[in-house]
Amino acid sequence: SNILSPENLFYATIAPFIAFFGLFASVFYPAKDWLHPTASADWLASVLPAGFAGPIAIYRNWTYAAFYVLSELWGSVVLSLLFWGFANEITKVEEAKSFYPLFGLGANVALVVSGRVVKYLSSVRDTLPAGVDPWGYSLNALMGLVVFGGLCIMGVYWAMNRFVLTDPRCYTKNKEKTQKKKKAKMSVGESFKYLASSRYVRNLAILVMAYGVSINLVEVTWKSKIKAAFPNPNQYSSFMGDFSTLTGVCTLGMMLLSRVIFQRFGWSIAAMITPAVLMVTGLSFFSLILFPSAFAPLTQIFSITPLMVAVYMGAAQNILSKATKYSLFDPTKEMAYIPLDAETKVKGKAAIDVVAARMGKSGGAFLQQILIVSLGSLAASTPILAAVFCGVIGAWMVATNQLGQDFNKAEKERALVAAEKAEKALKVASVKVSTGLKAISEDRCPQCAGVGKVFRLEASAAAPTGNYIETACQVCGGTGLNLKTGVNAASPLAS
Repeated sequence: SNILSPENLFYATIAPFIAFFGLFASVFYPAKDWLHPTASADWLASVLPAGFAGPIAIYRNWTYAAFYVLSELWGSVVLSLLFWGFANEITKVEEAKSFYPLFGLGANVALVVSGRVVKYLSSVRDTLPAGVDPWGYSLNALMGLVVFGGLCIMGVYWAMNRFVLTDPRCYTKNKEKTQKKKKAKMSVGESFKYLASSRYVRNLAILVMAYGVSINLVEVTWKSKIKAAFPNPNQYSSFMGDFSTLTGVCTLGMMLLSRVIFQRFGWSIAAMITPAVLMVTGLSFFSLILFPSAFAPLTQIFSITPLMVAVYMGAAQNILSKATKYSLFDPTKEMAYIPLDAETKVKGKAAIDVVAARMGKSGGAFLQQILIVSLGSLAASTPILAAVFCGVIGAWMVATNQLGQDFNKAEKERALVAAEKAEKALKVASVKVSTGLKAISEDRCPQCAGVGKVFRLEASAAAPTGNYIETACQVCGGTGLNLKTGVNAASPLAS
């Protein structure tokens, strides 16, 4: 970023992904037998303990492992870094309230469409002639769409910079000189110390870390069951296409429902739904794995194998957990930063970025690798993973309860301070306003989406010119004092 311009940095970041995905389908996959070190991997498997089967498999199929890593990074780098960085750069705060929810809805609509495309391309294996690799055919089509989509992203970004951001009718740079907040750079040790000194920030870090660990513990075991149920790559891809579609549909529904949940039940209940959903669905999934005989009558009634029941239950767990994460967990997490003062907000976010986010993403995977090496297989590790899963969810719920208490207390204090400011502003307004005006009336506050109230002093017959004054919102501070005169009688603010 110190060498390249923002535009060139965008191209330099996304281009390697597009190139790799194109090369994987056209070069790496066709030459997999030549590129994969099968002989040396077989030798390592013969001299190393059985617990090293995972690392050996990664070494044996290194092109597949690289594809998986870059696929995971695509969401983090292209979506989180490039897209949201560009959106934050060109979008004003007042515009973000309207457009950012649409971005989320658009992303989930794309998830539904992509799931249907994957499902269709996976089904073509039944129509291909003998001798044609069905998975290779599907892979070429899928990666062709990925490359085409990536080039479209670069083209749209180029057009935005050339024709939209240079047109004053479409975009105006914010000319206000604002001092950028410097992000606190904290070491890992400093982050742990800061988390230990603040219960509020520590509980917020537990939320972030617990989600990453718990979803990883279930997802790895679930995907091993999918592999056993769908050994054919096209069948696996077809199933994951259905999974993506259902995830998008459920997330869209939860995003529409989340607003009602926040308004009716508040922050604490909204934040508790995600761990509760993971607890119920996760325990059901692990019960199917650990006690298959207990579900034998159910499998006989529906003529389905215990393996497929575990696959479908794991799918339900992942779909509901992702839907609640995007619609409830992420908003409650971001809302929890609001009551904090500027210093605590900056340092707390830095500590969570250093400790919680990284430990959450890698902690579950590291634990599973240790257990697999120690016990020899993922199946043997499942009872311990289930126990750890319950402990993590329990800690998550305790932290959510404590954080909810602190959040509500901080919000009440913030509302009280805002109300005191509004009362002072109202007293000042009563001195400045002309005589003959009507009594004070209330109106919705545009600054906090109608949560608070803005008091208005409106014109009456005694003051036909419509002199009036707006005072600050009781909750968020609102517009502040804004004296206006000479409003036309037809104005909605006039009596």
